[in-house]
Amino acid sequence: MSLNQLTAISPVDGRYYKQVSELSAYFSEYALIYYRVYVEIEYFIALCEIPLPQLAEFDKKKYASLRKIYEDFSEQDALHIKDIEKVTNHDVKAVEYFIKEQFEKLGIESCQEFIHFGLTSQDINNTAIPLSLKDAMERQIKPLFRQVLFVLRRMSIEWKNVPMLAYTHGQPASPTRVGKEFMVFVERLERQLEMLDKIPASAKFGGATGNFNAHHAAYPKQDWMAFANHFVEGLGLKRSRHTTQIEHYDNLAATFDCLKRLNTILTDLNRDMWTYISMGYFKQKIKAGEVGSSAMPHKVNPIDFENSEGNLGLASALFEHFAAKLPISRMQRDLTDSTVLRNIGVPLAHLAIALNSLLKGLGKLELNGEVLKADLEENWAVISEAIQTILRRESYPKPYEALKELTRTNEKITRESISRFIETLDVSEKIREELRALSPFNYLGIIEDTY
Repeated sequence: MSLNQLTAISPVDGRYYKQVSELSAYFSEYALIYYRVYVEIEYFIALCEIPLPQLAEFDKKKYASLRKIYEDFSEQDALHIKDIEKVTNHDVKAVEYFIKEQFEKLGIESCQEFIHFGLTSQDINNTAIPLSLKDAMERQIKPLFRQVLFVLRRMSIEWKNVPMLAYTHGQPASPTRVGKEFMVFVERLERQLEMLDKIPASAKFGGATGNFNAHHAAYPKQDWMAFANHFVEGLGLKRSRHTTQIEHYDNLAATFDCLKRLNTILTDLNRDMWTYISMGYFKQKIKAGEVGSSAMPHKVNPIDFENSEGNLGLASALFEHFAAKLPISRMQRDLTDSTVLRNIGVPLAHLAIALNSLLKGLGKLELNGEVLKADLEENWAVISEAIQTILRRESYPKPYEALKELTRTNEKITRESISRFIETLDVSEKIREELRALSPFNYLGIIEDTY
């Protein structure tokens, strides 16, 4: 059986691949090889820029040709490296040999031994992988979050003044505004995204056990610490100064933990939208030809929010494992981080699918004003809070108890029963007028003017 979207084991590479195909540029085997080649080439150029004595005469005009090695990197190049790996049985060494071949083609084979000079594989991997993750986050994942924020903010503005019955513990509570409830999620997401932006993309670059042993032995007068800091930061990363053979991954774990918190907020949003749809507060736009149920023709299921929630759960489960596992390694290193790092793209793909599904679901929403009004009209009891608070202000005796007695009878609380109650109160006509003006439609409190 050949591998294709129908035969792929993971739906990320099968059913959902069209939604996440652009992530292949960052997390596929091809992408990993590309980023390794990129780091190796830029490292060689950085050595020329010191310059090391043996590279002092290297023609800088050749930098452009060197960069073409990764700028024009193709799937055929990646396949060739995989063929080399069949012989070396070492993926990073295969990249080194591939670049040496390119040096021969460029007529600079005399410099070949400065490819991967003094490095261990993890200097390359622990620079290439955080670089690919950073690029994917900036170019793919964060833009999706920004789209979600844009849509939520737009809804918050559109429905800013639409009254809605609130529910606490599943029971009718003091009314709110539809727009404000969307702003709750805008604020939560914005704060976590701000925290995400502050987490450095860290890389390890320091030789076999993090001490520049080989570098220092070859060139003891060279300030390799300063070189490595400058090189890594020039790639847009932050170098971890004290490491074992591998990056300690603490900042990577922080990234995954932050993404997990974002997923939790989005899960909360999905469940609220699902519930509001089931209550009839929102309708879903119907697309011609779509089927909601194979048996019940009338159904229009909130499948986009359900799909989003499911994919968020998968992503968070993996993020949690990554954050817990990656910072732990036996002494200098073991290989348990390797297979985990190769799977970084999987939860990010599920996250991308979830964000796209959420956007699709939000795009179908239509406010059902009639149901919102009817629910408010059915729940006049919610203004009992306002009445008893005003009575407290006026030092009315036991106002809470009086409203409790009114609202906890078996009689349904209506506009009329509230009106009758107000007339029994021993208060001034001015206070009665204040109380008569209250309704579930205007007892909305205030909101921050952040629209």
